[in-house]
Amino acid sequence: MASPADPRTIADFEATLPGGETVSLADRLGKVLLVVNTASKCGFTPQYAGLEALWRKYRESGFEVVAFPCNQFGGQEPGSADEIASFCEVNFGLSFPLMGKVDVNGDHAAPLWTWLKGEAPGLLGSKSIKWNFTKFLIGRDGKVVRRYAPTDKPEKLEEDIEALL
Repeated sequence: MASPADPRTIADFEATLPGGETVSLADRLGKVLLVVNTASKCGFTPQYAGLEALWRKYRESGFEVVAFPCNQFGGQEPGSADEIASFCEVNFGLSFPLMGKVDVNGDHAAPLWTWLKGEAPGLLGSKSIKWNFTKFLIGRDGKVVRRYAPTDKPEKLEEDIEALL
């Protein structure tokens, strides 16, 4: 494993579950991942349904959606972990993993998100996340394959996901 100062794959990171437990993302090495920053009061929130559909369609083939709620964009994710999970389950039947709330930009950005932004900068080389539902596709080797804008609907990613499965 690379040192924390020199991360090379998603396996070099940990994430926090909504209850506060820390999990190693090394457990997901070998899977194709779609890492997304989410919010439940956003114009893009209906994308939860598309993310769930991708998860259900491809999970048996080694695909996983990993969602990180974030409240940095217009305060659109103000709830607690339990409130977020309940909202997602009731409104979208979510069954893919929801992680604990994170910052994706700024001094308190989660290390994973700092790495993702560096591996796949946005438009014109921007390293910041511009809004909720920015997506990163990760290959089985744990490396970032592509970054998608919030406006890119989950169903439009199917061809890229299939190519990695």
